[in-house]
Amino acid sequence: MAFITIRFLDLLDILLVAFLLYQLYRLLKGTVAFNIVVGLFSIYLLWLLIRLLKMELMESIMGQFIGVGVIALIIVFHPEIRRFLVFVGTHYNLNRVFALDQLLGTTKKKTINQVQIDILADACVSMAKSNTGALIVITLKSELNEQINTGEKLNAKISSSLLRTIFFKNSPLHDGAVIIRGNRIAAAGCILPLTQKEIDKSMGLRHRAAIGITEASDAVCIIVSEERGWISFAKDGEIIRRISKEHLMSLLAENIETDE
Repeated sequence: MAFITIRFLDLLDILLVAFLLYQLYRLLKGTVAFNIVVGLFSIYLLWLLIRLLKMELMESIMGQFIGVGVIALIIVFHPEIRRFLVFVGTHYNLNRVFALDQLLGTTKKKTINQVQIDILADACVSMAKSNTGALIVITLKSELNEQINTGEKLNAKISSSLLRTIFFKNSPLHDGAVIIRGNRIAAAGCILPLTQKEIDKSMGLRHRAAIGITEASDAVCIIVSEERGWISFAKDGEIIRRISKEHLMSLLAENIETDE
């Protein structure tokens, strides 16, 4: 009697497929695309049932549909495929692995320090008290050059007064995001990608943009609500709302590489 032999590579293959499906589920969860996937899977199961029942006419019609499925998937899921590739490139440091300057060791990374964290927290609390809306993105390994190029480049020292000036309601840059890279304010008035997943209806475009940029990169984001004056923190596509100054400083210290 023959027994099924399972090799180590077979187990590894199963684990890799399971991991890939889990990451795809994370990206699609709560979006319209997830419903499309469910619909396509249902059609595929129906096609298998029709083949089993040998309904030749229906099998022929649905077979043509299934035959162009890969091309249809690429067209329908173009934004999700792009998000997935960005996710892989940023969250697993592949951009750093293949970066020439990183391989040669010619770059010296500048990081934020505790004083600058205090300045950020003070600025956010001040804007929250005056109900000034703000969106501040802090880069980690992903440098967000694409988003920085959509705004006004500053390369300025991190300053509470500068941040409050940028987000003042009559400022031409107040509607966009500030991006902090290293220990400098790289740009202001930047346009961020919006998340496609369903979120609480009480959250506005700033929160949707914060979730979107943290889904597409390893950056973290601070949001100050204009309507409620709440401070929120976003990371990995998840958002923590209505946090105190101390909680904000703690989250920044935990998630950002700092200079002592």
